[in-house]
Amino acid sequence: MFKKLKRSALGAGVPHEKVTAGMATVTMPVPSKLILPMSQHIGAPCQPVVKKGDTVQVGSLVGQAGGFVSANIYSGVSGTVAGIEMVTYPTGQRVQAVVITPDGAQTPDPAVQPPVVTDKASFIKAVQDCGLVGLGGAGFPAAVKLSPATKVDTLVINGAECEPYLTPDTREFMECSETVMSGIEAVMKYLEIPNCVIGIERNKPECIDLMASLVQGSKGISVKPLPSRYPQGAEKNLIENTTGREVPEMVYGEKPRPGLPADVGVIVMNVTSVSTLGKFLKTGMPLISKRVTVDGDAAAKPQNVEALIGTPLEEIIEFAGGVKEGVTLGKVLCGGPMMGTAMADLSFPLLKQNNGLLLFSKEKADLPEPGPCIRCGRCINGCPMGLAPVQIAGAYTRRDLDALNKLNLGLCVLCGTCTFVCPAKRPVTQTMSLAKAFQRTGGKK
Repeated sequence: MFKKLKRSALGAGVPHEKVTAGMATVTMPVPSKLILPMSQHIGAPCQPVVKKGDTVQVGSLVGQAGGFVSANIYSGVSGTVAGIEMVTYPTGQRVQAVVITPDGAQTPDPAVQPPVVTDKASFIKAVQDCGLVGLGGAGFPAAVKLSPATKVDTLVINGAECEPYLTPDTREFMECSETVMSGIEAVMKYLEIPNCVIGIERNKPECIDLMASLVQGSKGISVKPLPSRYPQGAEKNLIENTTGREVPEMVYGEKPRPGLPADVGVIVMNVTSVSTLGKFLKTGMPLISKRVTVDGDAAAKPQNVEALIGTPLEEIIEFAGGVKEGVTLGKVLCGGPMMGTAMADLSFPLLKQNNGLLLFSKEKADLPEPGPCIRCGRCINGCPMGLAPVQIAGAYTRRDLDALNKLNLGLCVLCGTCTFVCPAKRPVTQTMSLAKAFQRTGGKK
């Protein structure tokens, strides 16, 4: 019996808008070019291992991991390297990118072969060779996550997919359940993890039924239906609702640090991440493509599209039917409406961790005029991390770093719940983001 923990009741009842959940994935043709930024993960950027004029093939390494916390980048096409250019992220960060012109042949690299895995060391090397990162949006290198310093007894599969509109993980369950299971079994075997819980929100009954039927007879693997409440997929919330364990806020010692899932014996993997691993162990083809949901009130033909990583966003939108006739496009988001990033330049490429392209009309995109804070406390009641956004906003306004630290600002995951529930329509999440940036610089901003 799982005990009721404080975070499990918090969050927001956001609209689901999962109109593409029942739509089979459509594969997009090879784009006009691939743009492969060397930073598609948390950690050190990759180093290009190709130069202008080089020939590459499908699955060829083009970016070598730049350190332990990093992940290789591979070409999804055969063709010629057009150059190494600089691209600008929506954050303003400038990053090197390998630009490739496809030849249309889609010739696979002869080096693409199923890896030989016999033990934990060779398994972790295979994960590194896959170029796998957290595909739910975090982009954390999977080889690092699967190398915990402490003993882990439970693998939690994140199938919550709690953001409105997005359905790539739903389709992964429905279309690739075999590799979901084989990926889970490989992680459990080589990391010697006896238990696995697959967490799926109750608004995906078809996924729950399918996976429940598949795990029958599988030792240690179970399916846990979850409340359909945002942000159910946030790591700490997910762990509490699937295992009953609460990740500590801080681990104290010689060097205090934030608590991690491994501190309570858990590793969390996104369902598409573990399925991609299952595919790599079977075929040897590294991570080169991504399923994204194209949707929103301005999208002409909402659908799930499988596109090569590095494809310009504008080409994905065009393939999916473009903007609805008679609608003025107001905003395009990469990701979901709660945590997604607004894109100013649609020539920017699809990244590993992108899982949605949402097109909104001008009417939907226009932000309401914020009113004064009425001290209603809804942001506090809704915060899944148990924070007090009102107090944090006040401390940030005063530039009081000590107060921000005492208010546990570091726990904020910028989920957007506080803004969503605010009746005054105040940009609470944006203020939290500014406060976190101020905290990261030690109060220098």
